[in-house]
Amino acid sequence: MSDQPKLQSRVALITGAGKRLGHAIALRLAREGAEIAVHYGHSVADAQGLVREIEQMGRRSVALPSELTSVPAVQKLVSEVVTHFGRLDILINTAATFLETKFGQTTEQSWDTSLDTNLKAPFFLSQAAAPHLASSGHGVIVNFADLGGIVGWREFLPHSLSKAGIIHMTRMLARELAPSIRVNAIAPGTITMPGDPPEWQAEFMRNAPLRRSGRPDEVTDAVMYLITAEFVTGHTLVVDGGRSL
Repeated sequence: MSDQPKLQSRVALITGAGKRLGHAIALRLAREGAEIAVHYGHSVADAQGLVREIEQMGRRSVALPSELTSVPAVQKLVSEVVTHFGRLDILINTAATFLETKFGQTTEQSWDTSLDTNLKAPFFLSQAAAPHLASSGHGVIVNFADLGGIVGWREFLPHSLSKAGIIHMTRMLARELAPSIRVNAIAPGTITMPGDPPEWQAEFMRNAPLRRSGRPDEVTDAVMYLITAEFVTGHTLVVDGGRSL
C-alpha cells in the first residue's frame, strides 16, 4: 500500500483561511499533501503566519487578498492562484459573515452584506474556478452552509437565507458541473475553538443529542471525506451532533 499523501501535489484555494475553520482546513489539507492558496480579507498577519506553517511542512503556499463581493476581484483571485501554482484542483468556500439581523431590523445593507458574502461570492468563485477544476482531473468544490440554512434562525434571517441558498446552489452546481467536478457542502453545528465564549458550548450542549459542541478536526475530517468520496456529489453533510433533529 502506498504511503503517498491523499492530496499529493493538488492545489486548493481556501477562502477565509486566515482564521478559525478555514485555518484548520488549510493545515489539514497541507498535511494531506496539498499546496494551499490562502485567501484573506483583512487578516493579513494570520494569513502570512499560516503560509509559513504550511511551508514548514514542505508544501507550497501563498497568501492572496481579495474582496469576495466583487466579481472582478473574485476572477482575479482565481487567476492569481492558477498563475502561481499552474493548476487548481480544490475550491473550499469557507469565508462568510454571521450577522445578527432580525426581520424588523433588516436593512438593505445588512441584507446585501449577508447575501453577497455568503452566497454571491461562492457562486462566482465556482464559476471562475470551474474551467480549471474541470481540466485538473480531480475537480472538487466544498461549500460551507450551516444549521441556519436548514432550521432557520429568526435572529439571523438574511444569514439563514444565504446558507439555505448555499445548500440549493450546491445541488444545482453538482448537476451543472458533473461529471468533471463534484460539488458538495458541509453544514456544521457549533464548533468551538480556543477563546470562544463558554456560553456557546453550554447552549449547544443543552440542545444537541450528543451533548457537546464539535471540534475543528471533526469538520476537517468531513472536508477530507467530501474531497475524496468519488461517488458523492450534490450532498450537504450535516456535522452538528444531532442538533438539527
